[in-house]
Amino acid sequence: MAGNVTATKTASEARLYTIGEVSRLADLKAFVLRYWESEFPMLQPTKDDAGRRVYRQEEVDMVFRIKRLLYDEGFTIAGARRHLREKPGSADFENPAGGISASHAEEKAQLLSRKMLLDLRDTLRAFLTLLERQ
Repeated sequence: MAGNVTATKTASEARLYTIGEVSRLADLKAFVLRYWESEFPMLQPTKDDAGRRVYRQEEVDMVFRIKRLLYDEGFTIAGARRHLREKPGSADFENPAGGISASHAEEKAQLLSRKMLLDLRDTLRAFLTLLERQ
């Protein structure tokens, strides 16, 4: 039937996001996204005919990965950049059999240890500040 609309999208119909939309989705300021573009070579949105940045879904996913590494896991920008270069597909941790791979479990344990150490460091700094005031 000629009137049916297909559910699949072609490459030309893929969803594009403006920097403002990505900013709202990721809860980040637009200047942070522009800065990350200069620091992370894998984050390179294209520009539309009017010269505005447009992000594909892969780039939006990369923004969320960068944000998680920097804000949740305590990586520095250089460390996050190195991590993304060494493990470009690290967002997909599950093996084809449906379980979590051993290397992923080890990586999660290391990240948890890193997070715990960062939390401990912050707590110790807070205690030190309290002691210095007395």
